[in-house]
Amino acid sequence: MRLLTLGGTEFAGRAVVEAALARGWEVTVFHRGQHEAPPGVRSLLGDRTAPDGLAALTGESAEGGWDVVVDTWSGAPRAVRDTARLLAGRVARYVYVSSRSVYAWPPAPGSDEGAPLVEGAAADAESTGYPQDKRGGELAAVEAFGAEGSLLVRAGLILGPYENVGRLPWWLTRIARGGPVPAPGPRELPLQYVDVRDLAEWVLGAAERGLSGPYNLVSPRGHTTMGALLDECVRVTGSGADLRWTAPEVILGAGIQPWTQLPVWVPPGSEYEDALYSANVSRAVRDGLRCRPVEETVRDTWAWLRSLGGSAPQRPDRPAVGLDPEVEAKVLGF
Repeated sequence: MRLLTLGGTEFAGRAVVEAALARGWEVTVFHRGQHEAPPGVRSLLGDRTAPDGLAALTGESAEGGWDVVVDTWSGAPRAVRDTARLLAGRVARYVYVSSRSVYAWPPAPGSDEGAPLVEGAAADAESTGYPQDKRGGELAAVEAFGAEGSLLVRAGLILGPYENVGRLPWWLTRIARGGPVPAPGPRELPLQYVDVRDLAEWVLGAAERGLSGPYNLVSPRGHTTMGALLDECVRVTGSGADLRWTAPEVILGAGIQPWTQLPVWVPPGSEYEDALYSANVSRAVRDGLRCRPVEETVRDTWAWLRSLGGSAPQRPDRPAVGLDPEVEAKVLGF
């Protein structure tokens, strides 16, 4: 198989590239040159937001075309539109890594791919907001490749090595410092996420099988819990940190923002839990989604962090996550 990735040097794109190389695929990475492409790929440079920025995807460099393109773009939908139109006829299938944010807020608990979608999205739009941008990217892919030639991967929470959003890296680095750590309860809070490598394997398998249409791509509800995730962070770091399990009302009463100041966590029984950790993923599971245990995700993310000296990369278009030490001390009663 011949794969073209749009991006492919960071997080989800990089995981897709590495999984494809492991399968023996021929891989081309189209990127801006801000990060080094993985070894073993053909590298094409360009900026899809600039005039003539797609030139590297035409002419001799694109001779023969590709079997599948994987696009992880999160900005203005028109960038997806322009790229998809350019590649239509030279690529058999367009895989757009979208988001469950495309569903109208708040999605009902247990909703599947047929849930209502956000309004105000368009394939030719400039960047407006993350949900509309992702939905607009979906519309652009389908417009150029048709419903049968496009695969829309509606990912939820993504964790694992190369994470450049900061959620699991923040917990690991905080717990590695040791001492008492406010752990947002309850311990039994069921989570839904996908290891980035499991996402990559599913995407490539789906492309091989010619799958199309939208898929919710996260683990089944309760694949792990908040307690199991943080316990594993303590174990792999060897820090001996003391997890101080704190009631949700105490966390919220301190003005702490779920999901951002305490990454991954949302209040139980809230619309956030319904939206983020209650998705129906039966279609993806039926079509091959396999999720590795949380222990492997945490262990490998910690090993990757240590290889970087403990400091994870941070996407410039995403706000930093984590709890200020002064707020932490207040919650702990210090």
